[in-house]
Amino acid sequence: MQAAQSKSGMVVAGLLLAILMASMDNTIVATAMGTIVGELGGLDKFVWVTSAYMVAEMAGMPIFGKLSDMYGRKRFFVFGMIMFMLGSALCGTAGSIIELSIYRAIQGIGGGALVPIAFTIMFDAVPPEKRGKLMGLFGAVFGMSSIFGPLLGAYLTDYIKWQWIFYINLPLGLIAFLLVASAYKESLEHSKQRIDWAGASTLVGAVVCLMFAMELGGKFYAWGSPQILGLFAGFAILAVLFVIAETRAEEPIIAFRMFRNRLYASSNAVAILSGAAFIAASVYIPIFIQGVLGGSATNSGFVLLPMMLGTVVTATGGGFVMSRMSYRSIMISTLILLVAGLGLLTTLTPDSSRLVVTLYMILVGLGIGASFSVLANAATHSLSIRERGAGMATLNFLRSMGMTLGITVFGILQSHSMTRKLTESFMGGDLPQNLDFSDPHVLLAPATRAQIPEGTLHTITGGLSSSIADTFAWGIIPAILAVAAAFLMSREKMDPKAESEKYAAAH
Repeated sequence: MQAAQSKSGMVVAGLLLAILMASMDNTIVATAMGTIVGELGGLDKFVWVTSAYMVAEMAGMPIFGKLSDMYGRKRFFVFGMIMFMLGSALCGTAGSIIELSIYRAIQGIGGGALVPIAFTIMFDAVPPEKRGKLMGLFGAVFGMSSIFGPLLGAYLTDYIKWQWIFYINLPLGLIAFLLVASAYKESLEHSKQRIDWAGASTLVGAVVCLMFAMELGGKFYAWGSPQILGLFAGFAILAVLFVIAETRAEEPIIAFRMFRNRLYASSNAVAILSGAAFIAASVYIPIFIQGVLGGSATNSGFVLLPMMLGTVVTATGGGFVMSRMSYRSIMISTLILLVAGLGLLTTLTPDSSRLVVTLYMILVGLGIGASFSVLANAATHSLSIRERGAGMATLNFLRSMGMTLGITVFGILQSHSMTRKLTESFMGGDLPQNLDFSDPHVLLAPATRAQIPEGTLHTITGGLSSSIADTFAWGIIPAILAVAAAFLMSREKMDPKAESEKYAAAH
């Protein structure tokens, strides 16, 4: 018994480490991009470094989730870890931005397998009585990665070399690999089934078209340009072909029959909507603090710490109470806090204090935290063990999709709002012409702020503050829709007895 508990602890430690690595990889790289571009060149291509990882990860999630149901979790977790470490090692040797982007895609393939399968292995390997607490811990790690990524990236870039933001994955990945490979004994039997090649290829194509349209639109090409419209058209056509392929496949990548289950469908709706709302706060609170309040960029990694601490509280608390409260009740009560937090953020002005911003951040964190732990259980509650991989992967895929769409849409809204407000304020007068103020990041650099006259800067920061408040107001819409989706959830709660029977049957 003690040996079994020890092995279970080793598996959980390995899974937590894998999730931390894969989920913080984009944030750790973003911190070092200035240094990387300065050394490798290719400023016009640096967007591919982030996009390549994100596209490969998101396209891979549902595919690897389904394959893990068909052929076993362990082999695809191991495959994902090997690909992630291989990509990390190659990234450190990159001699150009193009090489780095290709190697980041290899990393992304690994990340697409690691995250959803790690959550699914936890369900298989951990007894039901411990699952709630550990799901809270998994959710907390997922949320905290956005803090550790920038801090670790800044430290390694400033004090060692930027290559170590990738090399650091090798010892950490090796530890996670050894822990899971040695301690996790998969007991489910798997039979070979036909792979849904049509579904896999059309899904990858659709995700690639959509993600590149979102990444390149408004930055490298106008939204109405033939290139962007062509990508959106490609996405629409491939998405329709994907749906057709899935309705005809024997073992579809995403089984639409799962969405006939009310709890599963509503849980996925909550995930995509709450993810979109949460990203508005995650992106624009740091910009407000640095661009409006003049906070230091050197400790930017700590800016969101209050929000993430709130996330940890409800991620952990939600995991503890899942067997006593319905998933529906937990999600409704916490998502109302998210709506309230975003509502309060709309009241921010240049005169707001850091204390006020901190309190609002905590409220937003408390509002989103339970979604990282409770929704995973809710989505897989009615699924058989052989469907959990696909179910978990789809949930993670849709949450990531919601965040990605949110970043793009809110970016457009904020940019237009700020441009309009500055045009109204200056009427073509004293606004510096050599700076692009449609991009809020221009006000984060002290050198930029220093070259703007004090009166002009005051007016500009006022416009930035107002445009960010408008963006938070737009963020309330998906947050309210997430509450509405939570009301559509059925009233199940985690049943330890039923889960124990499933666990015993599988072991």
